[in-house]
Amino acid sequence: MKYLFLFISSFAFAQQTQSVDFKFVDGKITINPSEKSVSGFVSYWFDVLKTIDTIKIDAQNMEFAEVELNDKKLNFNTDGKQLLLIYPFKKGKNNVSFNYVAKPKQAMYFVGSEEKNNLQIWTQGQGKYTSNWFPSFDDVNEKLVFNMEITFNGQYQVISNGVLKEKVISDGVARWSYVMQNPMSSYLLMVAIGKFEKHSQISKSGTSLEFYLENKDVAKFEPTYRYSRQIFDFLENEIGLKYPWEVYKQIPVRDFLYAGMENTSSTLFSSRYIVDSIAFEDRNYINVNAHELAHQWFGNLITAKSGEHHWLQEGFATYYALLAERTIYGDDYFYAKLYQSAQQIKYASRTDSIPVLNAKASSLSFYQKGAWTLFVLHEAIGDSAFKKAVRSYVKKYAFQNMITKNFFDEVKKVSDYDLDKLSKQWLESSEFSNNTANALLNKNKMIQLLFEVEKLNEKPLVEKEIFFEKTMRSDAYLTVKEAIVIQLKNEDFQTKKWLLHLALETKNIQVRQAVASSLPKIPEEFREEYETLLADKSYQTQEIALYYLWNNFPEYRAKYLDESKNWMGYNDFNLRTLWLSLALSTEDYSVNKTALIEELINYSSTNYEAITRQNALTKLIAFQLINDTVLQNLVNATMHHMWQFSKFGRDNIRTLVKKPEMRASFERILPDLNEKEQFQLRRLIF
Repeated sequence: MKYLFLFISSFAFAQQTQSVDFKFVDGKITINPSEKSVSGFVSYWFDVLKTIDTIKIDAQNMEFAEVELNDKKLNFNTDGKQLLLIYPFKKGKNNVSFNYVAKPKQAMYFVGSEEKNNLQIWTQGQGKYTSNWFPSFDDVNEKLVFNMEITFNGQYQVISNGVLKEKVISDGVARWSYVMQNPMSSYLLMVAIGKFEKHSQISKSGTSLEFYLENKDVAKFEPTYRYSRQIFDFLENEIGLKYPWEVYKQIPVRDFLYAGMENTSSTLFSSRYIVDSIAFEDRNYINVNAHELAHQWFGNLITAKSGEHHWLQEGFATYYALLAERTIYGDDYFYAKLYQSAQQIKYASRTDSIPVLNAKASSLSFYQKGAWTLFVLHEAIGDSAFKKAVRSYVKKYAFQNMITKNFFDEVKKVSDYDLDKLSKQWLESSEFSNNTANALLNKNKMIQLLFEVEKLNEKPLVEKEIFFEKTMRSDAYLTVKEAIVIQLKNEDFQTKKWLLHLALETKNIQVRQAVASSLPKIPEEFREEYETLLADKSYQTQEIALYYLWNNFPEYRAKYLDESKNWMGYNDFNLRTLWLSLALSTEDYSVNKTALIEELINYSSTNYEAITRQNALTKLIAFQLINDTVLQNLVNATMHHMWQFSKFGRDNIRTLVKKPEMRASFERILPDLNEKEQFQLRRLIF
């Protein structure tokens, strides 16, 4: 019956889109953080194209009042999922308005609190449905112009789509009014609230670029947003169509569900990409930055009609993001990333039988294989023809919904390339065309050298060490040298130590990090050289090296801990939480262990983001530093909106309760938990 209902619902909405065309919406909303609710007044303008007796607006678990059609009271109903407007609608222009209240279960998230001065509120429409917090349309094919007025505490920044027309403050309460000029799908509507500082730049074409950071992170502005304007200018030029919106904003938020989300004119991204100059080397925002910006054309300006054609959004964004990175890092980086992508797809194709042109395809297929399709097409028809086809495509279907055929039709105008063959090989098959990919990759000399290294994988070291030494001493790209270090991993130390020495001498952070990872057991004769890794400008390398050195050389533990006692690491405190767990596990190390335990446990609490909490809980459990507070924090993790962290909590509780003493501990803390936490814990232990 579920499938019949879905068919009827989609059929009914298709009927509505043929009969009704929604044009504009004005939303005036107030967000209450203490109640985690949204209330407001909404006014829609629409044209009736064919007579219809019921119009539906998606609205999850909302209450409505004062529903009016053209300033007259209107009969309505709600089934918990939709607002049903009941009236013999005839052809012509109409306006419907109403008040509503919602307590969203998803799509709007409240992180932190006003009491702790760390409140953030942000939304996520794609995959979660904006209709959880704003009456709108779950179908991506219904596009309209959104204007939003948001009332909130004036001490905060409130950001939404489009241009800020005005901000009015009265008695500490502010009203922000945002306006847009062009239509978009409802899933791209957004709100972000927090104590942000704004930095502004102007693109080469004159577009206003706004970059936000929380007050505490302003010192990290430059490395976080490095190359942002360059990326923007490149994509405008490469795509061949000016950025299609009036302003572009980027806002990092805590505990975000994904790496980033391309809301129209306003990208949200995970705070894990807020970096200083050291963290920039390991996990910067550049790829996510370029990917989400490319979506402003591919996804926002033109939107796929259905999930089957989702690659037209994700494949294009992945393609253009890598081109943008190529302008920053060069050809070798570009081909190394293409190669890594090919390896991922080939490995996944062993078990993944769903092709790209399928709504149930994997993210890897939509993103990476979709991008590969475009790289292959670009290579086949040439740069000029490819750019001409793309430019024609985005201009022709601007503010519309499209399918794969629409893009291919534009390609056919500039080339007689066999697109049916391309589609069957790359979009309709789950296999990866290795020969085609290798032909493209082999254009790069670094990749040719990398393939030579890979061919030696099964050879004994004695037959390849001269070649490896020559390559390690050369100016070969880091990916080739990393591949050599990986091949050495299972070799006897005495036979490979000279090559590891050469790898460290490269002074390349990534190559040295490969050495750090490859030696969980460090011989004494290599200790001093390995210790140099502790000084590398990489928090990831430092984390690996500190743990392996501490684990291998108990007699030097105090020395390593003294050297690293002030390390903090990324904004998730990876180095600090590691140091705390090692210090607490080191006998005779002179520290206030009670204070250190309290600090580590605090990192596992709701005072911090999920990634910090998970790091701390992982170490507390691994080093058996478990008390009732740790268990309570673990139970609380199961309630988190990030599914990865919630799953982490559930999995660890299931493992721990296998021990009778831990089960007894969980039962003991049960009365101290709130009602929702008690419910979750009972499900896991009884």
